Amino acid sequence: MKKSILLSLLALTFSASSFSQKLNREKKAIMASVEAHEQALIAISDSIWALAETAFEEHESARILADYAEAQGLQVERGVAGIPTAFVATYGSGSPVISVLGEFDALPGISQKASPIKEPLNEGAAGHGCGHNLFGAASLGAAIAIKEQIEAGRLRGTVKFIGTPSEEKFFGKIWMVKEGIWDGVDVNVSWHPGPNTEADVQSTLALVDFKVEFFGQAAHASSDPWNGRSASDALELYTTGINYYREHIKPSVRIHYHIQDGGQVVNVVPDYSKLWVRVRDSKREGMKPVYDRVREMAEGAAIMANVDYKISLISGIYEVLVNRKGGELMQNNLELLGPITYTDEEEAFGKAIQEATGKPQVGMDSAIHPLLPTRENPGGGSTDVGDVSWNVPNINLSVTVAPKDTPWHSWAVVACGGMSIGHKGMVHAAKAMGMTMVDLFQSPKAVNEIKQEFKERKGDVVYEPMIDGPPPIQN
Repeated sequence: MKKSILLSLLALTFSASSFSQKLNREKKAIMASVEAHEQALIAISDSIWALAETAFEEHESARILADYAEAQGLQVERGVAGIPTAFVATYGSGSPVISVLGEFDALPGISQKASPIKEPLNEGAAGHGCGHNLFGAASLGAAIAIKEQIEAGRLRGTVKFIGTPSEEKFFGKIWMVKEGIWDGVDVNVSWHPGPNTEADVQSTLALVDFKVEFFGQAAHASSDPWNGRSASDALELYTTGINYYREHIKPSVRIHYHIQDGGQVVNVVPDYSKLWVRVRDSKREGMKPVYDRVREMAEGAAIMANVDYKISLISGIYEVLVNRKGGELMQNNLELLGPITYTDEEEAFGKAIQEATGKPQVGMDSAIHPLLPTRENPGGGSTDVGDVSWNVPNINLSVTVAPKDTPWHSWAVVACGGMSIGHKGMVHAAKAMGMTMVDLFQSPKAVNEIKQEFKERKGDVVYEPMIDGPPPIQN
């Protein structure tokens, strides 16, 4: 018994010593910096949460982030890549060059108070149902912490905070990649709000968005419908074709559509219809043949309805190219930080959210989850971080900002993002990313290993941005 106790004490002593060694002066300084800026970062996040600006309309949100970066001594270039709400904030010189992403766009129609019951802040308005108000603020906090260490002479190199708009709708990073915003960057760091905390080494789904329009001939729906050629008929035939096709595609494929115009009144044969179509798969190479087939169906529908049609590409994104070496660095720093601690009030808020959304009332998931194997077919959603990851090695992180099993892109996430649960996740993410960036600045070996894995995983794939023309910004 005494021997067992002694071994346990030795193990604890070794663990504490190991922790002390890994949590070096620079990482302690990162944590201290984030804590020093914490109230300002919370204020920035809350302002963006209240603004809830949607794709390419995030003018005030982008300004708030860029202004604070500039006030902290970073050099800010605004309106990059021809996008008014995109910007790059830079500090330092030379190598390595490490970038960190920030997003700040909201989702339409899910406005919500910071309340655990569904209660819109502004009925019908947008809300941050994916936590992007927290995303940009945390990433800025990490960038500022690194800037302070470069300024103090403790780190050498360049840090870039890259403000990237319109992730939820048009995927603004595609145009930014095309314009070379990540040229010269050695490693990119990113995070995303989630229901759990882990170094994220899973991919996402590749995706393509396109618009289909049908053009017919209007006529009176009762007195002379034979003189009409219905664009609405073509739309219905087209969606019917898509729905029959679902039986014959692989389980990894997803097809969505949204009817944007199916005709205006019941007594007119409509001469115009429009829908937005989205195709996804776990790999871009699997998505493309489905995309081609669904486009062909539009021609078939037009022939059957005797109307004309037009297909317009909106944009398409790649799946995320995983980097496990980078994931291991992030995992080590998450374990150094340990789990987020929640108050009884925050746990109660989380359980109330779960009750309101019909989920088991288990509260918050504060554990640091282990580094998982990378799955072949990840499922889930899509992100234009994928396009960044095919051009520069990317390290990704998920941090808890809402209770377990919370429906994403919903009012429930908006509620958590406007109160202390979201704030704690934001601060935790800033620290984890900043600490991981310290490793990148201090270890050329780690950077080289990450870049070598990127090169091997990418292979001979030539990145081609899936866009046709400038970003769809309303003037």
